[in-house]
Amino acid sequence: MVSAVHFTLLASVSASTWEDFKAEYGKYYNGEDEETKRHAIFDANVEFINAENAKGHSYTLGVGPFADLTAEEFKATRLGYTRPESDGEPVMETHSRLAGEQLEDRIDWTEKGVVTEVKDQGQCGSCWAFSTTGALESGYALSSGNLVRLSEQQHVDCDGFPNLGCMGGQMKNALKWAMTHDSCSEESYPYTASGGILSSCKSSGCDVAMPAGTVTGVKSLAGLLGKASDEDMMSALAQQPLSIAIEADQAIFQHYTGGVITDSCGTNTDHGVLLVGYGTDAGVDYWKVKNSWGSSWGDNGFVRMTRGKNICGINSGPNAPLFGSSVSV
Repeated sequence: MVSAVHFTLLASVSASTWEDFKAEYGKYYNGEDEETKRHAIFDANVEFINAENAKGHSYTLGVGPFADLTAEEFKATRLGYTRPESDGEPVMETHSRLAGEQLEDRIDWTEKGVVTEVKDQGQCGSCWAFSTTGALESGYALSSGNLVRLSEQQHVDCDGFPNLGCMGGQMKNALKWAMTHDSCSEESYPYTASGGILSSCKSSGCDVAMPAGTVTGVKSLAGLLGKASDEDMMSALAQQPLSIAIEADQAIFQHYTGGVITDSCGTNTDHGVLLVGYGTDAGVDYWKVKNSWGSSWGDNGFVRMTRGKNICGINSGPNAPLFGSSVSV
């Protein structure tokens, strides 16, 4: 009898959690078979989440917007950074720290009014476009005093090879593209989470939020081994947020809700994001990263990752746009 009661309690909790999940994230499924399939995936993910949280990590996992996706489905729809096989072009400018420079203990650009709200790339491999506009928005705000929302869809539709819209792309090339093209406002060229190499570019007629020529170069932090030092990243971050790539195809990213990720997650970078800060929490040094999976994911759309270990390949070639002195302040 006790066993039956216990089973009934577990079943009701599971059902309640599933119903709450559907209601919170507006989930609707095409027929009973599809919902049954999604419910089973959800239950397996909840089991994984509970098992990981029981291990006492410095981060927490929870039921988020991707709890009804398999790991394969998550990887296929929410990433999009394509690593260059080689980069034969000369680096336009590298970051150089000043002799004797004292690094700050903590930086958080989200507290300075120069970072736009967390956006959502949807089921499109356009993370590279969001990382690009994030770096441009913040850099331009610091240079001009004017925080604008730039169009990711413009990059998806108009930014040429090797960037392929929802099929993936590279931030360094997108930042260079912004040097010679007017950047449209997001309001006049809204995001559709679709498009790419066959799309029709609609830049003409949009409201120009950042004119061509405003960006004068791209600063690379990649060293001889293709990896930046923590100190160089901290120094460069003191000047502006950085466009970076990480490996984010792991379950801890899919279900992350807070804390500092310390587990190994590989260095095969596949996701473009924006580095907005760093600090120390409970003795753990961390990086603070703005993601493009909406504010309902993670810590209000952000994730913190341990600093000092090149975790998830975070040190692999950060870039930042440069702005000319002619930009009015």
